[in-house]
Amino acid sequence: MASRRRTLLKVIILGDSGVGKTSLMNQYVNKKFSNQYKATIGADFLTKEVQYEDRLFTLQIWDTAGQERFQSLGVAFYRGADCCVLVYDVNSMKSFDNLNNWREEFLIQASPSDPDNFPFVLLGNKVDIDGGNSRVVSEKKAKAWCASKGNIPYFETSAKEGTNVEDAFQCIVKDALKNEPEEEF
Repeated sequence: MASRRRTLLKVIILGDSGVGKTSLMNQYVNKKFSNQYKATIGADFLTKEVQYEDRLFTLQIWDTAGQERFQSLGVAFYRGADCCVLVYDVNSMKSFDNLNNWREEFLIQASPSDPDNFPFVLLGNKVDIDGGNSRVVSEKKAKAWCASKGNIPYFETSAKEGTNVEDAFQCIVKDALKNEPEEEF
C-alpha cells in the first residue's frame, strides 16, 4: 500500500489592491464571502487540505497586500512558491495593465530556478458586477495576454458567487505540481 504523505504546496496570490484576492481565498477555503472591504496588511495565509490524483496536499495560500508600500516584503513571502496566481478586476483596466509588473516583480523576488516555466494562473475576478455591463477588460484581451506569456491558464471568477473558484484552484494545484521533483526509489 502506498504511503499517504502530505505535500505542502505554496501558492502566492498577487494583484492590485481591491481586486478580490482575499475574497477569492476565503471563498475557496471557507466558502464565505463578505462585502466588508478590509485591506490586507503585509500578508496573510490560509491552508486547505486538497486531494489530487489520489494524493493529499496541504495548500498554503498566501494573500499579499496590493499596496506598493508592502512590496518590499515580497521576497520573504515569494520564496519557495510552487505557483503564482495573478488577479485583476475585469471592471478595472488599471488592475489589468499592472499584471506585467506583478508578474515581473514575482520573478525577480522569488527567483525560481526555471523562470520561463514557472506556473502562473490568471484570474479575472468580479464578473458578477452589474451583469457584466461595467466590464472593461474582455475575455479575449485577457486570453491574448495569457498566450503572450506562454499560455498561462485563465479563469473568469466571482468570489461573491463562487463562480469558477473551485475550478481555478484545481488548476492551481495541478500546475503547482508540475515543478515537483520526481520521486526516487
